[in-house]
Amino acid sequence: MTQPIDIISRALKDIGALEAGETPAPADAQDAFDMLNDMLDQWSNESMMVFYKTEIIFTLTAGQTQYTIGPGGQIGGTITGSISGTTLTVTDVSDGAIALGMTITGSGVAAGTKIVRFGSGAGGNVNSDGTYTVNISQTVASTTISAYYERPLNINSAFVRINTNENGQPILNGGLDYPITILNLENYELIGLKTLNGPWPRALYYQPSETLGTITVWPNPSQGEMHIFSDTLFQRFVSINDEIVIPQGYYMALRWCLAQRLMPMYGKASTTQIQMINGFANHAKATIKRTNMRPVQVARFEDTLIVGKRADAGWILTGGF
Repeated sequence: MTQPIDIISRALKDIGALEAGETPAPADAQDAFDMLNDMLDQWSNESMMVFYKTEIIFTLTAGQTQYTIGPGGQIGGTITGSISGTTLTVTDVSDGAIALGMTITGSGVAAGTKIVRFGSGAGGNVNSDGTYTVNISQTVASTTISAYYERPLNINSAFVRINTNENGQPILNGGLDYPITILNLENYELIGLKTLNGPWPRALYYQPSETLGTITVWPNPSQGEMHIFSDTLFQRFVSINDEIVIPQGYYMALRWCLAQRLMPMYGKASTTQIQMINGFANHAKATIKRTNMRPVQVARFEDTLIVGKRADAGWILTGGF
């Protein structure tokens, strides 16, 4: 199990601030720990460093067009579960859905607890009961747990799932999904009738703000389950002894990129060391970006699946014209 202190110790040895077998002084370790967290914050803004897309799921409220997301926001989840060690066992998801990176709170739950890995709960149903891994080891008896999403930096794509027809009857085979257009502020301003009522949203506008983001949907929906996709934010480590749960290649990138940022603080790196560390850091990030880079996929539909010019039932909003 790798911890932030391991990354810090190796980075300090790489720049010559520590000898083999030495451990960093508490003050030095804390400075490096703060730098490590600041670096993770920066990586969240580099889209090709992000290895996972968060699926944000919430049920639309009839007549409500704005929703807040982030700590204390309206979008989140409510589950029943217990924690033993780092294993969260979910026995019921009564609202929302479970996603990686969500922060959970509840009676006896340690502050800063986040879901960092799927276990048996990662099934075909986003509301699956089962096990998940959290970042802090603890013991919590079965209780009601609230989960919230971090405020996204941006929204990449979205769709709305319709589970009932206009008569309120369930749609067979789990419902129908319709694409959502992501609008910027200028395009949202061009909508003349922002209070237009509709069966479900066709577009959304996202205002990131600072701590709470605001999602505005259009037109005013009467039903629907929103599925929004955004780049997952790298989570700041709570303590220097947290378990690091990241894919292959990121450990080396953390080590060399941290060493690169610590060099000016210590001034012990020779010209050869500077070139070596810069080379290793740049190569580690470039390798990750090549892995995460994906070409834009062109959606294709069989001709037999398209019975008209439109790919969905959104024509109802325009009267069929």
